[in-house]
Amino acid sequence: MTYETLCQRLTTCYEVGEAKALVRWVLDVRFGLSLTDIICGKVTQLSADDQAELEKIMQRLEKGEPVQYILGVADFATRQFHVAPGVLIPRPETAELCGWIVSESKHAKQLLDIGTGSGCIAITLAAELPRAQVSAWDISDDALRIAHENATRQGVNVTIEKHNILDANAILGQTTYDIIVSNPPYIKPSERDGMAQNVLDYEPAIALFAPDDNPIIFYQRIADFAWQHLTKGGKLFFELNPLTAEAVGEYLHQLGFSGIEYRQDLYGKQRFLKATKK
Repeated sequence: MTYETLCQRLTTCYEVGEAKALVRWVLDVRFGLSLTDIICGKVTQLSADDQAELEKIMQRLEKGEPVQYILGVADFATRQFHVAPGVLIPRPETAELCGWIVSESKHAKQLLDIGTGSGCIAITLAAELPRAQVSAWDISDDALRIAHENATRQGVNVTIEKHNILDANAILGQTTYDIIVSNPPYIKPSERDGMAQNVLDYEPAIALFAPDDNPIIFYQRIADFAWQHLTKGGKLFFELNPLTAEAVGEYLHQLGFSGIEYRQDLYGKQRFLKATKK
């Protein structure tokens, strides 16, 4: 197998540039081959065992399985996180949200990430804001386990707990937070037809979809909780579905939040929101 033939095999389901990037990443992460090694033809010098493993990986990629699940890692901002089918694969847009939060939170003491998944948001904030105490919640046991593992790997202290934000009565305690952030499930089931098949086939539906009859329910319940548990001047950050962004902002306005600000992601979509409790 040569690098060129590997890339050619993936062009049936990926654009040429993406196919090349996927093959390079696999060769780097799993087999330790640099771009220079690839150019020098070292792909053809892999051992028989490595060639057999590479063939299995290629077959999985050809079926559309995300490379992050195959390799068990995903890059996020400047760090690498363990991922598995039980958690959403971190997106570069979410890293933008983290950057915004860090720039606004230099003096924050208590931060909470609701629906943490792999822990990428909470762990990034804990690493970038070492003076803050960071908590992370999820309802998935798989997510909680993976988030714990990632926090240990990154050497940060994050309090990770199982809570269901839709069951407000089950969330006890009087802790107040300077920052609350969430990237909740926000895709309407009716949007399925426009989604990539590999996302639908492999990523957890519980982390993707909100109910069609109220697609902003997670935002509403998180906002209700934030209104009660943010400090005066505390900030709420959301990653948004552009289709429901305005509805989320209106709900926050009705609750009493002020300074509502939207930001676009790197693709020009209205993806993020910040609101302040005055």
